Amino acid sequence: MRLQDIDTPRLRARMRDGGVTLRLSPFTVRVRSDIPHLADDIATMYRDFELVDEREFVDFHVAVLRSPHWLSRLQGRAEFWFDGQRSFTPLPAAQALAMLEWGINWCIAAHAHQYLLIHAAVLERGGRALLMPAPPGSGKSTLCAALAHRGWRLLSDELGLLDMTTGLVHGMARPINLKNASIPLIRAFAPEAVFSASMPNTSKGTVALVRAPQASIQARLTPARPAWVVLPAWRAESPAALMPIERAQAFMGLAEQSFNYDVHGQAGFQALGRLVGSCGCYRFEYSRLDEALTHFDRLAQAAPASAPDPLPEHAR
Repeated sequence: MRLQDIDTPRLRARMRDGGVTLRLSPFTVRVRSDIPHLADDIATMYRDFELVDEREFVDFHVAVLRSPHWLSRLQGRAEFWFDGQRSFTPLPAAQALAMLEWGINWCIAAHAHQYLLIHAAVLERGGRALLMPAPPGSGKSTLCAALAHRGWRLLSDELGLLDMTTGLVHGMARPINLKNASIPLIRAFAPEAVFSASMPNTSKGTVALVRAPQASIQARLTPARPAWVVLPAWRAESPAALMPIERAQAFMGLAEQSFNYDVHGQAGFQALGRLVGSCGCYRFEYSRLDEALTHFDRLAQAAPASAPDPLPEHAR
């Protein structure tokens, strides 16, 4: 059964009374909430995802609930709960969907150490994966949303899951998180995209989520082999430019954006070494999406370029 098979009144009741369990492969997440509009938002963003049988193991039990404190309740605030414990400062209930997405990201980043977890957009084309590690404000999610609606398969906007044994990268095809000026930009660029309502006045400004394209959701169980590491940066009025960089620079970009690189120690170091050793490594600057996509189309049509310098033997 998929989430779309439950009508709105039943979904609201199930989320209020016991929750629904979504298969966000490779994880399962049980979500409970007493906020009706959050059930509606989840139905929109995750309509094509499967519901997990109640007897199956659940990785993360989360909830977004109205605050019980009288002042917070008066202010219309909500809280994120993980495994029965309140985990974050209350936020306005109008931001419940953003709180849920950020909370699930935190659950995975803090606990899923079977993977090397990288803060990166990950997309696939022709069986090869593009990884774009970048800090907030780099234009990563904007570029990710544009590529996902122009022939690239979305694996992830936020969390690249690197299997350190196989070298494959996994994704969940969860919604893309856009902020501020990126929201109207992608609305105009991809009018077919499905958006959540905009949520103003968050810690990141105005936020809206974009549902992953259906083809990406249907193929989300299929991992991909990394082929390119691209460090993106949005620059106002800058012409698009894709520039090869040394593998060591790409390595550092990935390591700096990893949530658990330090947890894995030498194994993480070696896994990143093998990844960048097999990838073309670039820095990318852009200001206009049409120009940007032209560069990535050319990249996908050619074999990945080799970086000029070899990695040290112990990092291979």
